[in-house]
Amino acid sequence: MEEVLQNLANLQYIDSRIDEIARLRGDLPEEIADIEMDIARLQNRVKNLEQESLDLKKEGNMLNGDVEEAKLLVDKYEKQQMTVRNNREYDALTKEIESQKQRIENALSRLDEINILLDENERNTFDSKDALAETEDVLANKQTDLERLKSQTKAEETELLKKRESAAKQVGDRYIRNYERLRGGFKNGLVVVPMERGACLGMMLPPQVQVEVRKKNRIIIDESSGRIVIDQSFFDVAEREFKASLG
Repeated sequence: MEEVLQNLANLQYIDSRIDEIARLRGDLPEEIADIEMDIARLQNRVKNLEQESLDLKKEGNMLNGDVEEAKLLVDKYEKQQMTVRNNREYDALTKEIESQKQRIENALSRLDEINILLDENERNTFDSKDALAETEDVLANKQTDLERLKSQTKAEETELLKKRESAAKQVGDRYIRNYERLRGGFKNGLVVVPMERGACLGMMLPPQVQVEVRKKNRIIIDESSGRIVIDQSFFDVAEREFKASLG
């Protein structure tokens, strides 16, 4: 039975290391995906701000044209007032002059707003471009980290997968099916866990269970977690043998 327990410890040790490598890689791609979304958002913001500025400038040019046109009309109508023959014509020209002056006032007011908006857009565009450049630098660094991590762990992962295949065979069909079934049901992938200072995953085990685990002569299932509990020494051997195999 000690051989069975050792084989289970070996398999769990290898699987835990494979999971650790996967987690290390798994976090970075998620971070990179989030950063790429941030970059797309910032690029879209810069594009919208620049388009808004173009639209405001176009509107400003049109309003400046309106102002000049209105001024010419005011001048024209004021000159016509000097030559009218009756009050009706004079009053009609007065209304036209007031209308054009109101047109000028409205245009100038909007031009003031446009200038404020353009200044604000310019600041926001600068800040967004600055943030975009910083985020692109972060992305490049994260991508470099991921490639380096893949390179560093590739050899170990390849070796781990080979050893896992061998370890699974040593566990045997009688136990491997249950092991795989349990492993799929635990988020952290821990099926076989060590008893440390009389505890399993931080929870104290009953004294009788502790005794049974130390005897190393049968498989002990923790009632609280549903996991296989074995003596820590099995994992110490698994770690020692694995490191020795890597040279």
